[in-house]
Amino acid sequence: MAALPLTHALDAVLAGVPTGDLHRATGSLIEAYRSGAPPADLVLRDPVRAAAYAGYRMPATAAAVGRVLREARRLVPDLPVATLTDVGGGTGAAAWAAAETLPDLRDVEVVDASADALALGARIAAHGPPPLTGARWTRRALGVGSGVPAADLITVSYLLGELPDPTRHAVVDAAVGAARSVVAVVEPGTPRGFAAVVEARDRLLGAGWHVLAPCPHEDVCPLAAAGDWCHLAVRLDRTALHRRLKDAVRGHEDEKVSYVVATREPLGRARGRVLRHPVTRKGLVRLEVCRDDGDAAPEVVTKRDRERYRAARDVAWGDPWTPSG
Repeated sequence: MAALPLTHALDAVLAGVPTGDLHRATGSLIEAYRSGAPPADLVLRDPVRAAAYAGYRMPATAAAVGRVLREARRLVPDLPVATLTDVGGGTGAAAWAAAETLPDLRDVEVVDASADALALGARIAAHGPPPLTGARWTRRALGVGSGVPAADLITVSYLLGELPDPTRHAVVDAAVGAARSVVAVVEPGTPRGFAAVVEARDRLLGAGWHVLAPCPHEDVCPLAAAGDWCHLAVRLDRTALHRRLKDAVRGHEDEKVSYVVATREPLGRARGRVLRHPVTRKGLVRLEVCRDDGDAAPEVVTKRDRERYRAARDVAWGDPWTPSG
């Protein structure tokens, strides 16, 4: 059977779940998230809710993690990743992103506490590329004293911001201990999600790891120090199923994401990073740039510098940028 993209795999698997049940469960999940209730109590407690979560959140989560992993490969094209453990991976969105982004990936394990989410993830993955069709789906509670299967890459996505302090710290520390080469932490691009990323970044640096992206430095985050938050937006098309589940009209959505990728050995990083949508005016482009000196500051590029001006017109929010001077 030929591999399907994630959205088609979701259509194939969720076709057997009554649409009305999925729609009601999705509405309940959306309200639950807006209330700030812990998702472990709301999302993964039964098969229908797990299916609703997969239908309305997996595409966005996979798109966000895929954007993060592509950025890591842009900086290090030969990123040493053949094996993956997706921690708290639920139905496996991060594993899908890795399988579609990392050409050398050959072994995948998804670890989660929910049997319903894991069973559904395995059914969806059966329609995917080879690293997913042969993946292992391991039920394991996450927390203090729990281990993580070793792998080249450990992903922790859309998880830390919803965990209490002791568990959150334990998950990051377990990821550090299990990763041979790379740890990727991905959270919603909200103040709460960014706070979880900054905390994970601090623990990774404290363990002797090195930031690869997005930061061009390993100093205190200038945005966090200013009470702001670092994030970017990933645009994805909505499928017919996605629109039905969310009662959505637009054919796309923008997923906001905050993240950090760290490596056991220093592999190089960008000298700067664009923090906001560039603002283009006649004859100039204004960029907000996080710099390798630990500062975040605006930079105006004009037509007088033709080469940099052409580059500035092509650069996007979240892209690397070499500061002037």
